Amino acid sequence: MKNIEINGKIMKKRNIAKSIAVFIVFSVMAPSVFAQQVSGASGDYTLLTETLHSAVLNESRTITVQLPKSYASTPNKKYPVIYRLDGKGNIPLITAVLERLQDASAAPEVIIVAIENTDRQRDLFPTVNQEPQGPIGIGGGAPKFLTFIENELIPFVDKKYRTHDFKVIAGASAGGVFVLYALQTKPELFQAHLAYSAAVWWNNGATAKSTKAFMANTKALDNYLYMNIGEESGFMRQRYDDLQHFMSSNTPKGLTFISDEFDTVPHGLTSVAGIFNAYHNLFLPLRMPLRAYTGDTRSIADYYKRLSQQYGEQTSPPEWLVRELGYHFVNTGNLEQAIKLFEYGITLYPDKPDAYNGLAYGYEQSERYEESLAQVNKALALSAQGYDGYDVYLARKERLLKLLAQ
Repeated sequence: MKNIEINGKIMKKRNIAKSIAVFIVFSVMAPSVFAQQVSGASGDYTLLTETLHSAVLNESRTITVQLPKSYASTPNKKYPVIYRLDGKGNIPLITAVLERLQDASAAPEVIIVAIENTDRQRDLFPTVNQEPQGPIGIGGGAPKFLTFIENELIPFVDKKYRTHDFKVIAGASAGGVFVLYALQTKPELFQAHLAYSAAVWWNNGATAKSTKAFMANTKALDNYLYMNIGEESGFMRQRYDDLQHFMSSNTPKGLTFISDEFDTVPHGLTSVAGIFNAYHNLFLPLRMPLRAYTGDTRSIADYYKRLSQQYGEQTSPPEWLVRELGYHFVNTGNLEQAIKLFEYGITLYPDKPDAYNGLAYGYEQSERYEESLAQVNKALALSAQGYDGYDVYLARKERLLKLLAQ
């Protein structure tokens, strides 16, 4: 079962549906399809290889950058960036999942930066392993590698490409350990952290211990963390379970913590199994879901403020969305809540006749006919014959006049 924790609330859901899993596996097994998509032609992705010399690492490093389809046609638009450890082989899978979410208006277009490896275990593990179950004397380069990413790679990408300040880092196994290390070391560097089957067994569970200590000492953390585990056993599973259980009970305020367990999925496929949930729960859909409304209209403003931070574009609550929320509460008999929402819609859109007609509807259902008539008259004053909705307003006015005459 999957644990989802948002601001301290834990919810249970089943693992990803089989249809999604089949789609993702197919995507991984069909890279030739995506090779055609990244040709660089108009409307396709542009795939670029960049090499930069790192003074921090004292070596040249290669990255693969995929630009969104709209990049060339929207020269003033900026994009969030996903930094993916372990190279460009991960780009087709990320692209396939995000395309489906984008088709549903549930994710923004992104720039993907895939970091190619030179010495993977050196760079990704923060401590040198001293435990006999693993390669002794290996690791410990994560501090330098994180410095390279923060001081050299990110500035390079930001200078050359149109980015905004919402950044995601993702990695699997040793890369998952690095993701957890980045979260606790530089919690504001990335706004989202995806750790697929993090190898927290490494060096007597050093990263599991340090992550627990970080969570215990952090009261508030405006961030997102996705973790999962596959068909693991022994001390790897014990140390991961201990970390996951601790974090579920010690989640800092503001941290969205989501974890998945895939008991039949091997270690090497946990990123394949988890990627949909990781991004589906990270990115906010353009249409705010009903569950995001708390009963306080400030939750609507907060939702679209967070969405704007993710998408890199100022996005306001649509007038129709606020009105539909009001209709929902009319239908459930909560007229007080409905009227509050209709009134809120007018404060956002004082020139929209539909906003006033929504409030008129709320008042009419509450049998406050004079107040309803006043609002529908405002809707009529802001529209004219032939305007979509004008006949609805007029019919409401005539109905209200009859009710008031009785």
